[in-house]
Amino acid sequence: MSTESSATAPTAIAVTSPLPTPATGTALAALGVVTFSLTFPATAWGLESFGPWTLVALRCVLAALIAGGCLLALRVPLPARAHRPGLLVVAAGVVVGFPLLTTLALGTSTTAHAAVVVGLLPLTTAVCSALRVGTRPSRAFWAAAVTGAAAVIAFTVQQSGGAVTGADLYLFGALLVCAAGYTEGGRLARVMPGWHVIGWALVLCLPLAVAGGAVALAYEPVRVTAHGVVGLVWVAAVSQFLGLVVWYRGMATIGIPRASQLQLAQPLLTLVWSVLLLGEHLPVAAPLTAVAVLVCIAVTQRARS
Repeated sequence: MSTESSATAPTAIAVTSPLPTPATGTALAALGVVTFSLTFPATAWGLESFGPWTLVALRCVLAALIAGGCLLALRVPLPARAHRPGLLVVAAGVVVGFPLLTTLALGTSTTAHAAVVVGLLPLTTAVCSALRVGTRPSRAFWAAAVTGAAAVIAFTVQQSGGAVTGADLYLFGALLVCAAGYTEGGRLARVMPGWHVIGWALVLCLPLAVAGGAVALAYEPVRVTAHGVVGLVWVAAVSQFLGLVVWYRGMATIGIPRASQLQLAQPLLTLVWSVLLLGEHLPVAAPLTAVAVLVCIAVTQRARS
């Protein structure tokens, strides 16, 4: 008994590092949001060359190879057994579920529409955090969060004419699994470095991604284009790994609910990228939604738990 305890203690010390200051944590979380805002446009580019199942599998394989290489080069020890169930939740939600469901949705939906639906993610994450981690944000926090979500819902309904499509169902499912992954990842990032969290989650999915990629390539045609390659590289290296590294680090510092509210700005950033990179038309309601969302972000960042 004493030998086992002495063996596990040094590992816990080795993987824990001091958290950055609140200001730095906010900056890291915001940087993660910026990288995520480019995910949908990059995915749309990737779909120019690859089928949805192939794109998701290759995205996971490349990201897992990058993460695994970093873990191996730095000789990071295997995660403690107590952390492995949480890593499986991160893998299922962030590595597999969210990329797959949103990629399938983008097969029939515009990036602008998908972006505003996924704008509900901050509120979904805050609710999941309250249930899983036991956080108790203030009433002002919840009021601002619900207001921001309502603005996003109104924007979505106005753009879709009130209809719920199959793509919307994919996106709503993506919200649930991603919120669970963010919550569990944020919790783990308080006891181990954030990049270890996403790194090990990616490595766990590598065998499944390789097998899935082999099957998908046999059924989905590939037409290599510059946009397709750039899109694949971005979603694999940045959206799936580097962005999550800074995101989990920031979330561990300022708390899951506050960090999640920064994502209210993500749909608006994605709208801008959609216009600049994909030539989509910016909806007229976007500036009004932007003002409402930015006000909500300011309130949630000032509200104390």
